[in-house]
Order: sequence, then structure tokens, then C-alpha cells
Amino acid sequence: MTAMDDRPVDAGALIAELEGHLLVEATLAEGRLEAGRFGRRFEWLTDSQREEVEERFARVYVSLARLCWERTALRAGELRGEYEAAYRVLRRRLLATFLSGTAVLLSAAVLIVSATR
Repeated sequence: MTAMDDRPVDAGALIAELEGHLLVEATLAEGRLEAGRFGRRFEWLTDSQREEVEERFARVYVSLARLCWERTALRAGELRGEYEAAYRVLRRRLLATFLSGTAVLLSAAVLIVSATR
């Protein structure tokens, strides 16, 4: 399967993009729903005023959601870096412990073999 310019399609990237679009559309629908609930509280507004208030509310709702997603993504990147660094340290410690243990066992085996001769 290839794109229109004969480059292979990255299924993971395509799925991530589709999920992003679905998330944005769901948030837009949520924002409109909440805007409608908010606007109904102001019975004294005219229909056009209520529509304007609801539109502004929905825009703010979506921009706040986007800001929250951006902060979450930033923090996820920070945590990934922290965990990767901790993992590298633990992996080095495990390797050093394994090599030390192997050296001790090998030394003990050499001593036992030389003592039995």
C-alpha cells in the first residue's frame, strides 16, 4: 500500500492522525453541548446573543482542552526522559552486578579446580 507519491504509508502514523481527528471532533461536540447548557441559563438573551455566547464558550472550551493536551504531552515527554534515564542506570547496575557475580563464580571455580589438583 502506498500513498499518492509512491511512499509507503505508515499505518501507525495514520492511525494516530485519525485518533487525533476523532478526539478533536469529540471535544468540539462536547464543547457545543456544554455551551448549549451554559447558554440556556441566560433566558433574557436574544437568540443571536445566546448563539454568540455559546460560540465563544465552545471556542474557549476547545482551546482549554487543547492547552490541557499540550501540557499532558509535554509532561509525558518529561516523564519518558526521566524513566529512560532511570532505566539506563538500572540496566548498567544489573550488568555490573551480573559481571561481578560471574567473576566471583569463575574465580571460585578456578580456586576449587586448582585446590583439587
